[in-house]
Formats: sequence, C-alpha cells, structure tokens
Amino acid sequence: MTKKLYIETVGCQMNVLDSELVGESLCAAGYTLVDNVREADTVLFNTCSVRAHAEDKVYSALGRLKHCKKTARPKIVGVIGCMAQKDRDLIFKRAPHVDLVVGPGQLGQIVELLQRVEDGQEQQMEVSLGRADDTLHNVQRSFQPYDPLRGEHFREEASPSTPHQAMVRIMFGCDKFCTYCIVPSVRGPEQSRGPEEIVEEARQLAERGCLEVTLLGQTVNSYKHTAGGKTTRLADLLYRLDDIADLKRIKFVSNCPKHMSDELLQAVRDLPKVSPYLHVPAQSGANAVLDRMKRGYTVEQYREMLARIRETVPGAAVTSDFIVGFCGETDDDYQATAELVREARFKNSFIFKYSTRPGTKAHELFEDDVPYDVKRWRNNDLLAIQNAISLEDNRPLEGRRVEVLVEGPSKAARKKADDATTVQLVGRTIDDRIVVFDGPIEFTGRLLEVQIDKVDAFTLFGSLVGSGE
Repeated sequence: MTKKLYIETVGCQMNVLDSELVGESLCAAGYTLVDNVREADTVLFNTCSVRAHAEDKVYSALGRLKHCKKTARPKIVGVIGCMAQKDRDLIFKRAPHVDLVVGPGQLGQIVELLQRVEDGQEQQMEVSLGRADDTLHNVQRSFQPYDPLRGEHFREEASPSTPHQAMVRIMFGCDKFCTYCIVPSVRGPEQSRGPEEIVEEARQLAERGCLEVTLLGQTVNSYKHTAGGKTTRLADLLYRLDDIADLKRIKFVSNCPKHMSDELLQAVRDLPKVSPYLHVPAQSGANAVLDRMKRGYTVEQYREMLARIRETVPGAAVTSDFIVGFCGETDDDYQATAELVREARFKNSFIFKYSTRPGTKAHELFEDDVPYDVKRWRNNDLLAIQNAISLEDNRPLEGRRVEVLVEGPSKAARKKADDATTVQLVGRTIDDRIVVFDGPIEFTGRLLEVQIDKVDAFTLFGSLVGSGE
C-alpha cells in the first residue's frame, strides 16, 4: 500500500532544498507526496529557528495535529531541521504525540528512522553534537552533509519548484558566529562540498532539462575546498559550471561582505551564464551596531566593497538584509543605516525587526532594549526608503525588452484555477527581477523576450514579444 507524505517547510532556501531532497528520498522508498495534511499518513515539519515566529508557527501546527492523530491520519508526525536540532527533547515535552525529531545534519537517516517508527519502536531522535560538546573534528562529523545526487524522483514529484530551476548546495554550516544568529549552532561548522560532486550534480540536472541553478551556502562566497594540493574557491567553481552546455543561468546566495573578492567579481563580469545579481547582507549602517553584531567589517569596508562591485560589474543588481532595533541601536545608528540604503541604492532589501533568540550570544550578552514601537517605526521607515529606490531603479526598464526565464503561472493565476489557454505567467530576468505577463502555460521553463510596459517597486509588467517562438 502506498504511503502518503506531507511536508511543510518553514524558513530559507536551504530548508526548501532539504525538503526537496527528503521528499525525493522518501518517494524512492515508496511514499507519494500529497498537498493536504488530512490525506497524509506521515506529516513532516521542516523547521526554522532564525526567528521566534517561525518556531511558534510549527508548535501551533503540532498542537492542531494532536487530536487529528487519534483518528486514522496522520499516523506519524515528525519535526526535522533547525528547530529539531535546537529544541531536541523539548519538542517531545511540548508535543508528546510527535514520533521523531531529526536535525539537519541527520537527514540522511530519515528513511530508516521512519521505518523504525512504523515498526512500533519508541520515539526517535537523531541530532548532531552541540558546537561546544566535543572537538571541532567530531562536531563536524556529527553534522553529516545531506546532498545525494538527484535521482529519477527529483524532477518528477519530489520538487515543488519548476523542473527548469534547481538549487544546489555547495557548502553546509557557518563559522561566522554573528551574535544575533542561531545558524552556526543548528547547522554546524562550515564544510564545503567537493567541486567534482557539485559539477556532476549540476550536469545531471542540466541533462534533465534544468536551465538555471542557484548555488546555496550560508555564506556562499566563503566556499573553499582543498584536495590533492589544489584549492577551489567560488570563482573557480563558476568557471567550471559555466562550461556545462545545457545550463543557461547560474546564481549564488547569500554572500558575506568579507569574502567579496576581486576574482569573484571578475567571474561574474566575464561569465555569460552567471547572474549579475549579488545578495550581500549589510545588517546595519552603524559601526557600533556592526561591532555588537560581530559582523567582522565596518560600514566603510562595506562601502568599499560596493564601490568595487559597481566598478567591476556595472549594472549589477545588489540586494541586502537589514536588522532594525538590534540591542543598543540609537536613533543616530538607525539614521546611519537609512543613509547607507539611500547611498547604496539596492535593488531591494529584506528588512527585519530584531527579536532575541535563546542560544545566541546577543541573548546572553545584550539587553533587548529597543522598544517594539520604535522597531516597528524604523522597519516601516526603512521599507519606505527602499521601496522608493526600488521603484526608481525599475522605471528605466519601461519600454525595454528583457529575457525572462518563465517559472509558471503567477499566484493570481493559480488561485483562478481555470482552463484558459492564456494565463498570467511569472518569470525572472537574469538579474533576478520579477516579470509578469500573459501567455500560454506551455511556455513554462522557456527563455522568452518580454517588453516591459509598466513597473512598480517589486514587479515588472510586460507583454510577450512575438509568438514566443
């Protein structure tokens, strides 16, 4: 009898990729993915611990399943990912009906662990060592990289994304230890995959029709792999991936300002398939805040990096992240951040209100002393500044033609769920700008020319040039 699996994913692109890989492994083991928790025999929550809201969402969902589990479905409930690594036994205490807890470093065991539960064994928990529990070598070994080469199930049903795009992890973990961030604790020490393995994975994906790969790493541009006396960095890897014939686009996220080397920028400039899109979180424009965050650079160094980007890759789309209301942030500190945003003219920025996270150094060392109302005002003010810049940045594209990789129907078109031959499609330019236009759904996965008719701060609205042939 076929077992039905539902996976709910919270968090970053790394979690989305983990869910795809877990889905593929379980499909290969005889499961079928369903999109409704009520239909599932097994429900897995792939979790995030970066913000409290993400954890609260999962615990609420687990609470709702407590009574459902007394009926026929679901039979098995599991929590995987970063919250599993962080909370461990606490999950069983708060939700005794949970059957298994699996950290991101143990996902390779998911098929075996679920089988144990099916066989009637007790609750299963597999997590990695804490960063301070043993030697660095042993902690690294306990965080087992999970990047199986994609099999036949990956492009068929395990991936919720278009088969013409894929994420490829090139490194696992983080060693930066920013004081606000839980990731080094839940994802473990930084480990880079071998370039041969990465290139082979990308080649297999391209042979199956994938046109675009996005390389993932917590700080992707710190990628470094040494073997046989040879060191490979991200720039070297990009040159090798650019040689894959059937691959059309290559992106990489997210970048650390300290590792934005001239060699990497030259590769972005010179390689036609590499996207001139650089996501480089700044987090703050005030040195005092950056120091408390332990970011490892000054705002002057960040500005210097931006100048090198603009000089080497003219027209590059640069985006950033900011945290407002971090411990001790003054009005002057916030104004320095606002000034950096005005000066840098990012394509867009992701802006968050700081919330303290147990297990981080900021929670241990600093008082969360910025009132919530102040955080909310700064968040809204910075969003308004950025959105005005984004609109001004998009306006010169009106009347121009751009090449778009079509991702499929837009959210609005999916909600309609009608049988129209022409629907609203969504795609992206090579520098990651979102474009919507009307066209046949069969154009999904194609590179098409679209004329931009109007814009707003977030989206380009266009019309298909010719018949799309």
